[in-house]
Amino acid sequence: MTKPRVLISDALSPAAVQIFKDRGIDVTFDPSLGKDKDKLAAIIGEYDGLAIRSASKATAKLLESATKLKVIGRAGIGVDNVDIPAATAKGVIVMNTPFGNSITTAEHAIAMMFAVARQIPEANTSTHEGKWEKNRFMGVELTSKTLGIIGCGNIGSIVARKANGLEMKVIAFDPFLSLERAIDINVEKVELEELLKRADFITLHTPMTEKTKNILSRENLGKTKKGVRIINCARGGLVDEEALADLLKSGHIAGAGFDVFAEEPAENNVLFNLPNVVVTPHLGAATTEAQENVALQVAEQMSDYLLRGAISNAVNFPSITAEEAPKMKPFVALAEQLGSFLGQLTDASIKSIRIEYEGVVSTLNTRALNAAAVCGVLRAFSPEVNMVNAPMVAKEKGIIIEEVKREASGNVESLIRITVDATDMPRHAAGTVFHDGKPRIVDIRDIAIDAEFAPHMLYVRNEDKPGFIGQFGSLLGEAGVNVATFNLGRASLGGDAICFVAVDSPISDELIAKIESLPMVKRARRLKFT
Repeated sequence: MTKPRVLISDALSPAAVQIFKDRGIDVTFDPSLGKDKDKLAAIIGEYDGLAIRSASKATAKLLESATKLKVIGRAGIGVDNVDIPAATAKGVIVMNTPFGNSITTAEHAIAMMFAVARQIPEANTSTHEGKWEKNRFMGVELTSKTLGIIGCGNIGSIVARKANGLEMKVIAFDPFLSLERAIDINVEKVELEELLKRADFITLHTPMTEKTKNILSRENLGKTKKGVRIINCARGGLVDEEALADLLKSGHIAGAGFDVFAEEPAENNVLFNLPNVVVTPHLGAATTEAQENVALQVAEQMSDYLLRGAISNAVNFPSITAEEAPKMKPFVALAEQLGSFLGQLTDASIKSIRIEYEGVVSTLNTRALNAAAVCGVLRAFSPEVNMVNAPMVAKEKGIIIEEVKREASGNVESLIRITVDATDMPRHAAGTVFHDGKPRIVDIRDIAIDAEFAPHMLYVRNEDKPGFIGQFGSLLGEAGVNVATFNLGRASLGGDAICFVAVDSPISDELIAKIESLPMVKRARRLKFT
């Protein structure tokens, strides 16, 4: 078995390189590639994985050359340097490490609050110059002040806990923050308007999206409490920097601490050289511990995916833990093959895909199974569809995806049933995984059957009448087609029946036409499963 190959194109801890080697992965470490996009593009096609920090840019153009790439691992939180839609379209998993530098970033935000509140940088510079301007630097306490947190996820929650320790009153605006979680971290959940009016300090900890871009716009900054101090250690572009500079000059805003800027590297910025503005060069994650943590984490995550199929902290696919992966693998194959079976039988436009889980399988990670099922259906129409991009493709086509879970599963331990509703008619089939770990189809059109999937198969719908099997078998024999397995099922004596046959070679158009010409045959379709 060929070893997976990983390319590290940015500066990463030597310990991370060693993790790849210890896990049996062929790793190339060349941090110079992050600044040489042409050289990176020239060799990326040789690798299954790409580990990066912020210097390397995984653009759509680079991904065109990444013919073998399966995963991109970003050592850090932000994935601004990765074209997520392009990666998703190619079926490349994009992982980040959202927790490795959380404490470090939260601590930097708290440090910036102290620095702004007590004017520490200016006082430091003045004292170094021998001025001893004790009366010039009158600061404010953090104790009893109201801290407004915009974005109370992982980092925001850590900031909240630390602020509680400083005896601050903490309020937060975050549409995804539940009341239970707010109570748990001792935070009052408020709307943005109220936060702007009440907060003495405002700190931002939200990702950059269309909804959060310029969340502190000129209008919103004008609604803030007079004397407020603004801290941004999250993402540049969350604050209108021009408006902030104007309000700092007018005295409405008392101070600001910024670690991130709309344009980086920030060699010139309207906030530079303003009184009581503390600026740092994107140091939120810049501690020895954080750099080591994110490097080790991304190496473990990428290794787990390439070797075991486990998916952690993916931004474009549901997570599958290392413990789940072995249990999930046969059901992923079943969901994809069932979907593929129905997709290959469908010629009309698809309106919806309904996926039902019964028994033990209903307790598994069904989001990943849904992706596999949808991928199987849509790949019959578009070969470029994969598990990663299938949900996105379905959404673009207006296909409704429905999921149903039931505890009971009848005669089998687990059952997956898929219904593809097209403009001509709905089609459904069900399958299971037995103890041998092999996916099997057990129901087609409510007709019981028991068949394994094979690379080349033939599906025939016919009338249950004498003579069919003999005539059908003769046609296969005359065409030189060798039968591997032959499975039959019928709805009732003399009624509708199906024949599901595995063969050793592809079926020709000529043979399909001959089979369809048999008087008992209603439909014949050759199938291919990968």
